[in-house]
Amino acid sequence: MSERRSADVLIVGGGIHGCSTALHCALRGLSVILFEKDHAGRHASGVNAGGVRQLLRDVAEIPLSIASMELWLNIAALVEDDCGFVSEGQILVAEDEAELEIARARVADLRLRGFTHEELIDARELRRLAPAVAETCPGGVVSRRDGAAIPLRATQAFKRRAAALGAVICENERVERVARESGVFVATTPRGVYRAPVLVNAAGAWGGALAASLGEVFPVETIAPMLMITTPMPAFIRPVVILRGRKLSFKQFDNGTVLIGGGHLGKAIPEENRTILDWRKLAVSAQTVWDVFPIMRSATIARAWAGIEARMADDLPAFGPSRLHEGLFHQFGFSAHGFQLGPGAGAVMAELIATGATNTPIDGLSPARFARAPG
Repeated sequence: MSERRSADVLIVGGGIHGCSTALHCALRGLSVILFEKDHAGRHASGVNAGGVRQLLRDVAEIPLSIASMELWLNIAALVEDDCGFVSEGQILVAEDEAELEIARARVADLRLRGFTHEELIDARELRRLAPAVAETCPGGVVSRRDGAAIPLRATQAFKRRAAALGAVICENERVERVARESGVFVATTPRGVYRAPVLVNAAGAWGGALAASLGEVFPVETIAPMLMITTPMPAFIRPVVILRGRKLSFKQFDNGTVLIGGGHLGKAIPEENRTILDWRKLAVSAQTVWDVFPIMRSATIARAWAGIEARMADDLPAFGPSRLHEGLFHQFGFSAHGFQLGPGAGAVMAELIATGATNTPIDGLSPARFARAPG
């Protein structure tokens, strides 16, 4: 519980985005109060696959992703914890020649736009990087600086560092009401009333409801991305592997366990803080792994789970100033691919709040793109 009742910035949501924004605001000398209805990283930020991925980003996200990667590569200097981050690359595996041709066209298009982080690789280089991949795969795309981190550890590290710099972190404190009164945002919780001229909506799966309470409606749904993890196996792969045609994200940890994800969804029940797994879809994931990585045919699944996340209609976040209220900023709807963006998004959001502008191109993520047509 906080004794402070006012600040420069109120942040709703204690995932990696909210905690990163709190940290970067504190670094700029702004006073911050952050509210999290559970504990930091309880939902999407703490239970995702941990992919630190520039690979296969929408063009609108690439500048923010590149800015964020620069922070990931020196993450211990920022949060005094390496967050379990390893940079072993991420590979998009093409399962056939048609998929490889699509990959070739994408890489060529990115080159024309000035982006060089994605590199087309042939079958030989694919085997060198991932020897266990099926022999039928003809190549793919690699982003060599990409990697993975430990989600809950990273989110907690951002929280701790923000608190060390003076941010007030109110965990297990649900915001029940938000209003704008006389140019100031007023947040009411069971423990009191808080005020600030700036409010950041980083509420994840609950971000759409918070925005709607302030009159700003977004095309957002709540989803439950599912993951599985195996018992330990002998080491056989270092990079993270993803597929485009079939849904798969695949990573082996140092302890030998293998994390299997890729976007298959369970059922989210956000009002009860729980999810329901879809075992048929998990079986599809298992079959994909069986096909692409024959070594996994002897693997044992230890457990499965799902997070709760917000997905926008165009799979891109609402990131930036509100179209209705001065001092309101949205930072939600990352559509199951926001973990890597967390460090950079916090830095850019703090820059927007402190200066009113940013040098990072984020126009394609603006909440204003969802403005309703008259009538």
